[in-house]
Amino acid sequence: MGTVQLRRYQILPGEMDAFVEWWPSILPAREQYGFEVIFAFVDESTNQFIWAVSHNGDFDEAEKVYMDSPERAAAFAGVPHRVAEMFLSKVTVVHQGWRTTT
Repeated sequence: MGTVQLRRYQILPGEMDAFVEWWPSILPAREQYGFEVIFAFVDESTNQFIWAVSHNGDFDEAEKVYMDSPERAAAFAGVPHRVAEMFLSKVTVVHQGWRTTT
């Protein structure tokens, strides 16, 4: 599975529905740069959007390339800021209860 990054976003009050509607638009660009989204969840009790993404190569290098990509810029163009805070960490998979699509 490679490197897995857990991403938790504290969403601004009242913005979760709009964020969830927009979020899939970043998936094609992520996939184009070799990332696989493992899961995405909404925790309504904390107003957090939680997802995990993996990469089989050099995660940090691929992330830099993705962050500077025109595809990412296009996905974010004109989108209002909806994330109050981000918590990012690399994690180790100790159990996986479902299969990924790849």
